[in-house]
Amino acid sequence: MGRRASHPTDSCSRRAHILTIAEELHLFQQHAADFGVSLDERHLHLFGVYLDELWAWNEQVNLTGATTREEMLTNLFLDSVIPGPHLPETGNLLDVGSGAGFPGIPLKIYRPGLVVDLLEVNSKRVSFLKHIIRLLHLRDIRVVRGRIDTPDALLPERRLYDVVTARALASPGQTVLWCAPFLQKGGMLVLFLGSDVEKGLASCKEALDRYSMAVARIIPYLLPGKKARRNTVLLKRMTASE
Repeated sequence: MGRRASHPTDSCSRRAHILTIAEELHLFQQHAADFGVSLDERHLHLFGVYLDELWAWNEQVNLTGATTREEMLTNLFLDSVIPGPHLPETGNLLDVGSGAGFPGIPLKIYRPGLVVDLLEVNSKRVSFLKHIIRLLHLRDIRVVRGRIDTPDALLPERRLYDVVTARALASPGQTVLWCAPFLQKGGMLVLFLGSDVEKGLASCKEALDRYSMAVARIIPYLLPGKKARRNTVLLKRMTASE
């Protein structure tokens, strides 16, 4: 296997130990296990291919703001799969504003039984998403080019989902207003919030009430090498009997 520097222009990184791909993925596997996410060899192979392609494309297209492979593994891959153990193994998932595929593709890799729609408007990111889906030979996943604020144009069938994910989309309140109508009763909306989860939830109280949403789970965590605590929140759209 080849060796990967954390960044070609970082002199400190050049002097430091340069991790092999296997070492990168082993660390990723260890960190994921700390959050209850068990990754086998199949998972690691797919994540390795995904990482290599994202790294190569990002140098040309600027798909993400991550500037090192370690940052991609931690801020994008690991952050995306943390809610995975709390999601259903089957059903359908809509990833809103998917960007370079986060969290939709990592969750699809982790939960292959999910049927996934990746919603993205940027043409270059759409091209990357279609490419990586083909490269990873993923099934039951499609890319929908469009915006969540123009739902009739993007999803004319008005499909309802078991899970909707939204990462860095908009304010919490606006995210709930846009995403909740696509959730079936009993479905989950996954929000990736910062350290002040109470403030974030308070800001979307009106939207939660409008769509009969309630907090099902709050997952507080600290990503490796980070000082700021994060929170992933699972919001459930309540059924009539609840």
